[in-house]
Amino acid sequence: MSVIGIVDDDKDTRDLLKDLLEGEGYDVLSYADGLRALSAFETRSFDLAILDVRMPDMDGIELLRRLRRTSDMPVIFVTGWVDDVDELVGLRVGADDFVHKPFSSRVLVERVRTVLRRARSSQPVEDRAAPEDVIERGHLRMDRQRYTCSWKGRRLELTATEFRLLESLAVRPGTVRSRDSLRDLISEDQAPVDERTIDSHIKRIRRKFRDVDSEFDEIEALYGIGYRFSHDVQ
Repeated sequence: MSVIGIVDDDKDTRDLLKDLLEGEGYDVLSYADGLRALSAFETRSFDLAILDVRMPDMDGIELLRRLRRTSDMPVIFVTGWVDDVDELVGLRVGADDFVHKPFSSRVLVERVRTVLRRARSSQPVEDRAAPEDVIERGHLRMDRQRYTCSWKGRRLELTATEFRLLESLAVRPGTVRSRDSLRDLISEDQAPVDERTIDSHIKRIRRKFRDVDSEFDEIEALYGIGYRFSHDVQ
């Protein structure tokens, strides 16, 4: 599942893009300003960013300029401004495409697919995740760079939140993670959540594993404390 970051100071636009792309099966994280988005882009893996051009504090052009110092992540600008200068500058600093508001939902989705397909096709076949980016615990394999997860060789489609929760459990099998620590982990990317939300996420993760293996029981609950990934998995 491709992970897409949306950066726009307009909440209606963020919500529209998020709903549209999640409906197409993408995992989407959204940010209201360039500074917070830059921090996220520098600390986790995204397959594509969709940026507004005109934003306070740090506009999309400056955000892309900083991103290009360390990342070749594909970037699409979505803007309400019809300005050839903005478009020219954006392309020069490394934008992959421009979409102008108001836009057709079908056109935007197709632009996203095209840019992602182009990025995948340009990746060398020999390019593989570095050892430190891969977690392997028995039948479990997680690639932290590409946000992919498989069990017994079968791919699981996890959301970004589900991936981070599973990663925090699998990185140290047998170690209990309290609900409070798991809640703090995912609250970094979204509004504060309660313990019942953690339980719901874990339930969905278990369900996805059991869809590919009905006997899966490696995520253990410790009543009143939290969860751990089975200590028997090596």
